[in-house]
Amino acid sequence: MKNISYLLIAFIFFCSCSVKNADISLKTVEKTLDIAQQQTLLMAKAMEKLPGRLPKSISPDGQLETSSEYWWTSGFFPGQLWYMYEYSGDERLKNQAELFLERVENQQYVTDNHDVGFIVFCSFGNAYRITSNEAYLPIIENAAKSLSTRYSPVTKTICSWDRASWNNQWQYAVIIDNMMNLELLEWSAHKFNEPRFSDIAQSHANTTMANHFRPDGSSFHVVSYDTITGLPELYHTSQGFSHESAWARGQAWGLYGYTLMYRYTNNKNYLDQAQKIADFLINHPRLPADKIPYWDFDAPDIPNALRDASAGAIMCSALLELHQYVQPQKGREYLDVAKKQLVSLCSDTYLAKVGTNHNFILKHALGHQPNGTEVDVPLSYADYYFVEALMRYREQFGE
Repeated sequence: MKNISYLLIAFIFFCSCSVKNADISLKTVEKTLDIAQQQTLLMAKAMEKLPGRLPKSISPDGQLETSSEYWWTSGFFPGQLWYMYEYSGDERLKNQAELFLERVENQQYVTDNHDVGFIVFCSFGNAYRITSNEAYLPIIENAAKSLSTRYSPVTKTICSWDRASWNNQWQYAVIIDNMMNLELLEWSAHKFNEPRFSDIAQSHANTTMANHFRPDGSSFHVVSYDTITGLPELYHTSQGFSHESAWARGQAWGLYGYTLMYRYTNNKNYLDQAQKIADFLINHPRLPADKIPYWDFDAPDIPNALRDASAGAIMCSALLELHQYVQPQKGREYLDVAKKQLVSLCSDTYLAKVGTNHNFILKHALGHQPNGTEVDVPLSYADYYFVEALMRYREQFGE
């Protein structure tokens, strides 16, 4: 019995060391991109039969769930197609990417929510970056103009959700997700020589930095502002466990958002904020060994709480960028976590086999646990940011 105990201890030690020292090879990354390419083509073929629709998730009864162009995730699949075309050069992917761009093109004119940044820049932004096709530029510029209409000089932020659409719960709701839409404005400011767009983006980022974050680096999901004074009136976490909890995907949005703001502005305040968020995440005692977060860092049923592969993918992609901007030792810490996340996401635990999972790439993401919607399912944005992370790793460490 004593020998068996020693063997068991040795096995546990070996497994823990394997996780601790996990690395990701370029071969594994490219093999995973090959799988992603096959799944993306299969998804595109399936979606061809559903005019005007975009892939979203899997429904509770196991069916493919799609959305119209007006749902906030509609731009991710076209963007994913462009990433896959960039990786492979496969003209079938380019043709499909162009087809699905048409399905979201009208979103350039939408002014009743902040999601135009997600929808248009992930799709048309990638399309222009990869092809340099100037026909895409007016669409991107119109989208930036549309997003800028939601800026208030009183609150110094871009409104995320209109009051009436959320049963008057908030006067002027700003969600941490909105940091992701600032890239549309910063890129457009430079490309179209419109400094006003950058002024709006930085004003929003500065106000969010001042009001969304707690001393430990975690953030609320929603801050509602008084429309007369411009001051915060409510601090909520709508999609997390509680208002004071650290909803995992929200933390990832903030990390990614301040990293991209530093890229465009070289403002050290944004870099410092990105590092503060990153340090909160990577050093959190409830971040699992495989580095894929629980859906909320304060979920009461940890360690049995559900994971969120979408939060892991967003965080991974952000860390792969952020590690290049910081001091070498800190950069190695960030890169080490990103590599472990890629090892996990490329494993059978999270990566779907070709032809399964309704052709989504990743399993085990989570949309809105408190509402009981999109729980432990694939999500289009999990796939998008996972593919982006793989491409970033390949660009940085490929031959």
